[in-house]
Amino acid sequence: MKFYLYIIFSIFIFTSCAKDTNFEPQTEEDIIAYIEANDLDATRTNSGLYYVIDNGGSGTRPTSSSNVTVAYKGYFLDGNTFDQSGDAGISFGLNQVIPGWTEGIQLFKEGGEGMLLIPYNLGYGINGRSSIPGGAVLIFDIHLISVN
Repeated sequence: MKFYLYIIFSIFIFTSCAKDTNFEPQTEEDIIAYIEANDLDATRTNSGLYYVIDNGGSGTRPTSSSNVTVAYKGYFLDGNTFDQSGDAGISFGLNQVIPGWTEGIQLFKEGGEGMLLIPYNLGYGINGRSSIPGGAVLIFDIHLISVN
């Protein structure tokens, strides 16, 4: 009898510690709900990226292989910030970042400011990365400082 209780207890412990297989990634409907709740005038690209241009800028427009300097704040749909640059921004190649940034930053000219709402398939995917959970929609307030 003790043996059977041990087996039942072991099964309970192992199944209660198992990874949640019912994980639901955030969807386009979640992005649309965020846009509506925040009264944003967002545009959707063919890839599913949503963007808001507050100031399109007036300088050079980057290409997918440009090196750029961008000041940004990255947060989730619930408003929690996961990353932020300083006012001076950071420099990187657009061919070295997530697809949502490669596509989205090209929508602005130097000096441009706005928001990118990036579905998980254009971000860190279903598996996530570090503090970014898998399936998460990413929002970035961006200022394209320069095309280097």
